[in-house]
Amino acid sequence: MREITFGEAVVEALYEEMKRDERVFLMGEDVGPFGMVYIANPKLWKEFGDERVRDTPISENAIIGYALGAAVMGMRPVAEIMFSDLLMEAMDQIVNQTAKIRYMFGGNIKVPMTIRTSLGGLRRAAAQHSQNLEAFFAHVPGLKVVMPSSPYNAKGLLKTAIRDDNPVMFFEHQQLMRIKGPVPEEEYLIPFGQADVIRQGKDVTVIATSLMVSKTLNAALELEKKGIQIEVIDPRTINPLDKKTILKSVQKTGRLLVVHQACKTGGFGAEIAAMVAEEGFEYLVGPVRRLGSLDVPVPFSPKLEDYVLPNEGKIVKEVMEMVGA
Repeated sequence: MREITFGEAVVEALYEEMKRDERVFLMGEDVGPFGMVYIANPKLWKEFGDERVRDTPISENAIIGYALGAAVMGMRPVAEIMFSDLLMEAMDQIVNQTAKIRYMFGGNIKVPMTIRTSLGGLRRAAAQHSQNLEAFFAHVPGLKVVMPSSPYNAKGLLKTAIRDDNPVMFFEHQQLMRIKGPVPEEEYLIPFGQADVIRQGKDVTVIATSLMVSKTLNAALELEKKGIQIEVIDPRTINPLDKKTILKSVQKTGRLLVVHQACKTGGFGAEIAAMVAEEGFEYLVGPVRRLGSLDVPVPFSPKLEDYVLPNEGKIVKEVMEMVGA
């Protein structure tokens, strides 16, 4: 099977959906001739032109408001917000309008819009461009929240998002854009709410999201040398969340560690931990653990940023403590 980058998989998904459905269009800052900031591929603009690949003013509030109006009127906009930190500029449009409007109209209108944005640290981009804010939006009824961890997931989940009749928050980690992975040439979709058990194990279940999936798989290799087998699960979407797969794994291993790059306090790992405590407490042989960033703004200093964020070494340490090694 061919291998392409995460960024190329995103472009391919957009291209195929725009070819398939003339209602799909892309809008955001520098998405036209420049070709999207992290992907820098002007293929879409060259193919579809200014009408369907729209460069916008630097106003996140306006971008989301425009996309919402277009979606309500029957279009399928894909709105790009350069950094997820900047979603704060459009919180009223996202939380009070986009997420609620279908409910408030009794289901009589649809809101088929996708909000693509980047998140995450390790770029030395400092506190205002390195946050992981996915838990904010998973908390809001009416929004679906997607976190792909590979090129394969990026393409399949983005195509599903664009075809969904509800608003979808699509978070792409900046550090994943250039990684390569196998992606089929034939069309495929990945359903929301269907986790991926990437690695089988018997000792500890580790739930990881986005970039932390690859970090966890690296840690699994180190742990295997020590005789510890972890089961690695990528939820792929945190709203909806595949509870069944998580609980089945915890029933097998008896232990659960949740890893995300977001701050530990209030991160989505807390929701997973609470769910397992409520619905699978009898499976546990020890307390659920969470590993996230320290509860501080992400530093600009490379050494400090590395200290604050989760990594393979911290994952290995947590797992070894859990099994008493």
